Amino acid sequence: MTDRFLPGVPGSEIEAVFDAAAGNEIATGKFDSPESSAALAANAFGFFLERPSELPVLPGCSDEIWPARSLTLEAVVRFPWSGGRHPVLDCLVTTPSALIGIESKRFEPFRTKRPSPLSEAYRRPVWGERMKGYEGVRDQLRSEAGCYERLDAAQLFKHAFALRTAVHGRSKHEGLTPILFYVYAEPNVWPRDGKPVDEGAKARHREEIEHFAAAVADDEVSFVSCPYRRLLDAWADHGDGRIRAHAAAVAARYSP
Repeated sequence: MTDRFLPGVPGSEIEAVFDAAAGNEIATGKFDSPESSAALAANAFGFFLERPSELPVLPGCSDEIWPARSLTLEAVVRFPWSGGRHPVLDCLVTTPSALIGIESKRFEPFRTKRPSPLSEAYRRPVWGERMKGYEGVRDQLRSEAGCYERLDAAQLFKHAFALRTAVHGRSKHEGLTPILFYVYAEPNVWPRDGKPVDEGAKARHREEIEHFAAAVADDEVSFVSCPYRRLLDAWADHGDGRIRAHAAAVAARYSP
């Protein structure tokens, strides 16, 4: 055994999930990197993998949609076509009335990256009448290079399109309310060299989250954002001692 997983996290089951998923996070050693976002998400939410009903209400989500019925890591959520690549969410949670796709970020927003070209496929008129905000973000990314410098807005609108697809048609998630939950770390230092993470980049990331949220506020897929520290603070106040201990372990290991 290694210390890849925190106490109470079903490591063997999670390794099997990642072995079956695209990306080879564990086989390539990416999962064990001190900057791994996958490790943070898998440990934080994997604690509830075998007991989803114990997952506390996510901050910003309504108590009325709880409890969770299922929780899946590295979940593929498909577009309304067969070919091409489809989004992979860090975690997918179902409740009696909602489908919640969780996208987790750690150091990614604070690295330098180049925008990738967007496929014409995302311009197909298949998203319904209540996705105009996400479509507007899509179009802005095509017309204004650099409009989102820190937030991966392209990934988020794709996730939203896939979640919207999942709750329509003959999917097992038909009729559920789609929610895109963006949870992000704000680390203090880079683990490899101990240099501070740029505070300006953090501020820009938060501003872009607010801009994105405002742009999609009226759309069918609700967008909820939450810093990891707020999530862990909520878990630290939980009535279940195991969840409190898990929150402390995540904070101690990953300093999000």
